[in-house]
Amino acid sequence: MTTEPDSDSKEQDQQQASAAPPAEAPPPRPAPPPHTPQRTDGEQFPAAAAHSTPAKKDQNGERGTEGTPLRRHDQFEDDKASQRSSSSKLSKSPGKTSKNPKNMQCKVTLLDGSDYTCVVEKRAKGQVLFDKVCDQLNLLEKDYFGITFRDMENQKNWLDPAKEMKKQINRSGAWSFAFNVKFYPPDPAQLSEDITRYYLCLQLRDDVVSGRLPCSFATHAVLGSYTVQSELGDYDPEEYGSDYISEFRFAPNQTKELEEKIMDLHKNYK
Repeated sequence: MTTEPDSDSKEQDQQQASAAPPAEAPPPRPAPPPHTPQRTDGEQFPAAAAHSTPAKKDQNGERGTEGTPLRRHDQFEDDKASQRSSSSKLSKSPGKTSKNPKNMQCKVTLLDGSDYTCVVEKRAKGQVLFDKVCDQLNLLEKDYFGITFRDMENQKNWLDPAKEMKKQINRSGAWSFAFNVKFYPPDPAQLSEDITRYYLCLQLRDDVVSGRLPCSFATHAVLGSYTVQSELGDYDPEEYGSDYISEFRFAPNQTKELEEKIMDLHKNYK
């Protein structure tokens, strides 16, 4: 029969398949090595990476270059020391200027008895102070006036406008001056400013009262009556008494007779 050879071949194939060894599984792939970052030239690791244990942080979260914590107290002390040293250096220079200031305070007594105070440089010339006073007084005709000062021997001197004031005044403290008339004009009618005439009259009255400008009895009486007229105006019998000029000074040796003559002249002015 034709079916037997076929069955024998099938049995042989099954026996060979059972006797054949099983197929081996493919081997597993090796794990990739861990990635190590490459270091370029000039790159350095932090100092803490060289230790097996990490550097400890202080309470404020700061860490030193070698793992030693920095203390804020030490930094504060260092800052204070540097501030003291810098402040001491700065404090030396103002001390020097205070002992030898470049500016000087000047007090000038004016002809009406008031004082004018200003600040000028020590090395400034006398013209600087003179111009300041004239500007304060609104004085334009300056040629008749000048500034005086007293030296160590109490002698009166004229301040030279062309020289430095420091070289003319040898004293410490505030400098004291006086504003005076240097010379009188030959013809007062040629003066153009009323303020100039006013200060000339103040100087004239001071010279007469002090005796620097000697006058006769008649001249004292006339000048005194002009002074009363300028100060009080016209005579009013209801307003003024019998001794209404007793507080005025007209002469170095003022007498009652001189005051009566001045009042008689003043009553005639209108």
